[in-house]
Amino acid sequence: MALRSIILAAAFCALAAPAAADPYPWLKGASVSRTLEQAIPAPSGFSRTAAAPGSFAAWLRRLPMKAPGAPVKLYDGRTKFDQQHHAAVIDIDTGSENLQQCADAVMRLRAEYLLAHGRARDIAFNYTDGKRQTFAGGSYDQFRRYMRRIFSYAGTYSLEREMQKIAPADIAIGDVFIQGGFPGHAVLVIDMAENVKTGEKRFLLSQSYMPAQDMHILKNPRASDASSWYAATFGAELVTPEWIFKSSDLRRFKK
Repeated sequence: MALRSIILAAAFCALAAPAAADPYPWLKGASVSRTLEQAIPAPSGFSRTAAAPGSFAAWLRRLPMKAPGAPVKLYDGRTKFDQQHHAAVIDIDTGSENLQQCADAVMRLRAEYLLAHGRARDIAFNYTDGKRQTFAGGSYDQFRRYMRRIFSYAGTYSLEREMQKIAPADIAIGDVFIQGGFPGHAVLVIDMAENVKTGEKRFLLSQSYMPAQDMHILKNPRASDASSWYAATFGAELVTPEWIFKSSDLRRFKK
């Protein structure tokens, strides 16, 4: 193909390609000044695991974070009583109702990612009664109304049952430790790092909780240096500041 034709074809493709969606639309156009990757460095001797462009892992790693030292606030504006267990706070709204709790925060992040990457048709969650609820598409406001219904009628019980069970040895960014129940709890594996010399892997966890509160990055209560990084070889139990999970509680979204 002649050089001129190649240039014209490339220009046409650039014009025809749809504009990239806003990856974090709840910011309403505000720029991201501090990302998760910047807020919490990898442990000494470790590097963050590879994350393909456009993947859930890459999107989570670049989540906007609030300023250092930001407290965890409840949905009604009050400060959470215990401020000792978080390392950073994700800059995402909680809403003014007591709805966006633990499993809801996981579903919100997964749905926001799918929406931002042109996969609105893949946004679907089960209500507690097992009925599948798919997002019908539309504006961002319509998406938020859909998520409010999900928060109201879905939770750990339904989310655990619609996810795929994963062995801890295969843990990856975007996986979820979840115990379904009334109440149950869920935390998201939001980032990972690896020591290339030893092969050791570590991960970060994020959560909301009850009552609905800011999503935040958890500290590791068993780390002597108050680190947020958890060893992938954690054993039979994963001890987090407000819940203890079993190694068999690890799940993954099926899409």
